Amino acid sequence: MISELSFAHHHRSELVMVKTGKRLGLIVNPVAGIGGRVGFKGSDGLEIQQRALELGAVPQSEIRTIQALERLKPLKEELEIIAYPGEMGGHAAAESGFQTRVIGAIDAGNTTAADTRNAAQEMQRLGVDLLLFAGGDGTGRDIYDAVGDAIPVLGIPAGVKIHSAVYATSPRAAGDLAASYLSAGMSSLREAEVMDVDEDAFREGIVSARLYGYLRIPFHRRMIQGAKAASSLTESASMRAIASDVVERMEEDCLYILGPGTTTRAIAAELGIHKTLVGVDVLLRGKLMAADVNEAQLLHLLEGRKAKIVITPIGGQGYLFGRGNQQLSHEVISRVGEGNIIVVSTVGKINSLRGRSFLVDTGDQAVDEMLCGHVRVVTGYHEELVYRVTC
Repeated sequence: MISELSFAHHHRSELVMVKTGKRLGLIVNPVAGIGGRVGFKGSDGLEIQQRALELGAVPQSEIRTIQALERLKPLKEELEIIAYPGEMGGHAAAESGFQTRVIGAIDAGNTTAADTRNAAQEMQRLGVDLLLFAGGDGTGRDIYDAVGDAIPVLGIPAGVKIHSAVYATSPRAAGDLAASYLSAGMSSLREAEVMDVDEDAFREGIVSARLYGYLRIPFHRRMIQGAKAASSLTESASMRAIASDVVERMEEDCLYILGPGTTTRAIAAELGIHKTLVGVDVLLRGKLMAADVNEAQLLHLLEGRKAKIVITPIGGQGYLFGRGNQQLSHEVISRVGEGNIIVVSTVGKINSLRGRSFLVDTGDQAVDEMLCGHVRVVTGYHEELVYRVTC
């Protein structure tokens, strides 16, 4: 839960131009999220990063940083960006057309967590008004280790697993929130949790998250994601009811792509199938066709076939796509089609959102907009409700 230091509501329409020059620190973790689409559930470690690249993974953090910076362009003439070189921020700032001061030095293609920490400390010393960083939970930990709560920071979500509450809901939201804070129209800051999980355990289906500390962030309820919440053990009966409903409706010659989660695992269990808890599995005619697949494998399996995606929102956050299931990429979603997505959730998980919408962040604006609106949610046996989706 995010604890409040001060509070004020601000929307993008309320932005005013900066009266005096502002300094924005920019740090990009170039390998954040690289393991997502190839099914690695994380990107920590040089071996994982190399294997991901060998499987055709394309780094996304710089692309997502540019998406955030696009929303800051109304402030371009009054804003100086201080960035580390090349892939750690310099490229993104320059491509976006900002006045950029490049500091420090890196070994291109071999950046480390120490580079992130050094960059953050130097930007604190230079007195940046806000430190904007792109990454995942590991990057958030590095920022916390380097500067603690000494300066305001804000995360651009680029990781595979993001349990921390220091990230905006999307790159565009990160840009809007940063612009609002820097525009002198917003002074609200809150403490937000920095969380991380053991990736080796996570790859084995064991989610072990811990709190590392707090960072100070600009806050707007609709623009900041919450900390991830685990499913309650008391919801098992609801999950079995949901599973019975989905299995009863399954079509004979249709692929069923099951996203990660305990609710989707209950569907596999109803069929007597062991499901990968944090991976994506594919069923056909009530049998396991492929386990723990990546994006490329999904696209191959979808050739010439009808398919449905079965997903459950992340507890406490509400993400349907874009967190922990990047194998279900915008290409996969487009191939399956909007009308073939089945959302399943216990009522308890929906209540944990406290009225916040479901979220999508696929990295493709057209697909995000296609998914926005309202979606039917299977909440029990022959029980459904309609819930809002925003991006």
